[in-house]
Amino acid sequence: MDLTILYRGPLASCDYDCPYCPFAKRRDSTEQLRADRAALERFTAWAAANTGDRLSVLFTPWGEGLVRSWYRRALTELSRLPHIARVAIQTNLSCRVDWTAQADLDTLALWCTYHPGQTPYDRFVAKSRGLAALGVRHSVGVVGLPEHLEPARRLRADLPEHVYLWVNAAEGRSYTDEEAAEWTALDPLFGYSRHPHRSAGLPCRTGASVISVDGDGTVRRCHFVRAELGNLYDGSYRAALAPRACPLAVCDCHIGYVHLESLPLYDVFAGGVLERIPADASAGPGFTPRPAVDAAVLTPPLVR
Repeated sequence: MDLTILYRGPLASCDYDCPYCPFAKRRDSTEQLRADRAALERFTAWAAANTGDRLSVLFTPWGEGLVRSWYRRALTELSRLPHIARVAIQTNLSCRVDWTAQADLDTLALWCTYHPGQTPYDRFVAKSRGLAALGVRHSVGVVGLPEHLEPARRLRADLPEHVYLWVNAAEGRSYTDEEAAEWTALDPLFGYSRHPHRSAGLPCRTGASVISVDGDGTVRRCHFVRAELGNLYDGSYRAALAPRACPLAVCDCHIGYVHLESLPLYDVFAGGVLERIPADASAGPGFTPRPAVDAAVLTPPLVR
């Protein structure tokens, strides 16, 4: 079967101190880092051996993974396996990028976030350009805070044209139509992030073809529903895989609502769901959504 896995191990340390992130400047102890490495290596070994499925993997660590050698190695090794359709990671791109040359670039992808004030602007842009020069699929995004608007405009102008710039609505923030229009000028798909989506009782791919896995191998349908489906390593999760409706009132995170069947995002991001790259190859300053993603077809938003 085709199975998408969102993996999040115990790693919680980050080298940035973004004020909107609870894991800013958090440090893991040596013991915690060893535990994270062991958990990741166990997962990587399972994925490598599980040749009966076609797997897509997105690493979504609470902290920054690519500054750790074991995450770079896991991405590289998994990318080379024929039954791995895609392997990607969310990253602040503070690491070097030359390691990607060892990976299969038909399979590897990066979801990169720019955090103004946390890294020199020119350094971040140079890394994106470096990835583009190496042929590494990647998207770049920012959190839609007012103080990030001008840096985001500058970023859009300076990024390689084909690199998609996404904007995440800031948690708990309401946007006026004028504010939303400014962000939509940078990311035509900002409308999907602007409001949380009603999800209760609606069909979702999570729990059927998409699962969440933690460092112990506990399988859940997604990161946001705590009910357990079983364990990855003893295979007990397999019997629980089935189509099911979302039990939550709303879904307001991209890695969650992208899997809602009530939204057309599997078509919008066809071939790039995990790394958040739209199917339209012209994504860039002139990118406009296809008619299928016109605002009229969005799930009616839940106004905060």
